[in-house]
Amino acid sequence: MDIFVRNKKYTGPVQSLVLDWAGTAVDHGCIGPAIVFVDVFAQKGVDVSIADARRFMGLAKKDHIRSMCELPEVAQAWKSKYDRLPNETDVDALYERTAIQMVDTILDHSSPIDGVVDTIRKLRNMGIKIGSSTGYVKEMMDVLVPAAKEKGYHPDAIVCSSDVPAGRPYPWMCYANATLLETYPMEAMVKVGDTIADIEEGLNAGMWTVGITRTGNELGLTEKEVSAMEPAQLDTKLKEIKHRFQAAGAHYVLEQTADILPVIEDINLKLKSGELPLNG
Repeated sequence: MDIFVRNKKYTGPVQSLVLDWAGTAVDHGCIGPAIVFVDVFAQKGVDVSIADARRFMGLAKKDHIRSMCELPEVAQAWKSKYDRLPNETDVDALYERTAIQMVDTILDHSSPIDGVVDTIRKLRNMGIKIGSSTGYVKEMMDVLVPAAKEKGYHPDAIVCSSDVPAGRPYPWMCYANATLLETYPMEAMVKVGDTIADIEEGLNAGMWTVGITRTGNELGLTEKEVSAMEPAQLDTKLKEIKHRFQAAGAHYVLEQTADILPVIEDINLKLKSGELPLNG
């Protein structure tokens, strides 16, 4: 690793990417986690919508559940069922069940999204290292990582929310990736993800950020469902997601991770001229 001293602007190339997992690298549409959240609440006799389940995707799973419990409509449904609002004990119980079901579900949603494996190969040929961050915890990743590896996808660094003091939008998983990948400075790294929390994580870490629309949580559709959608309707939805990502501060917005090579070239040009991601 070349030594870079922070008394001048970094003008070298992108050194590393940090990819989210579900919806970005594997599991087209981020289907697995959404199904589990809906089912876990249903087991408690509380109906939640798939939209509510997707609303906090990208957060650590317990934070996700806690945030869902704080939604007015979910809190009211819980109160109607139990004559009280959900508390931290309820969050713990919901999370315990979520962790069990998530592990059972992950194997069915571990396939790399089309184009990802080939794109990772090209990035590595460019000398770029591949890291990853996720709202999944270690027990879930112990299942997902080998399953995805069998299908051709395996990052150089794997960091999950249970490895750090706090998950997204805190930058700790990105910092851990930087250490494992021996990458410095942070502007030599790119965060790629399909949620607002991913973008916030990357921005908080001082990285370039890329939002993924078509294959991710915001659209929330399988590849087959996307193909069946009327083109004008799909285009409208993707533009709405792009607008939300840009409003959150994303430097770039793509339909899929496989489209990222031209973005890397553009970031390299910006870095060469001394531009920082904070200028985006």
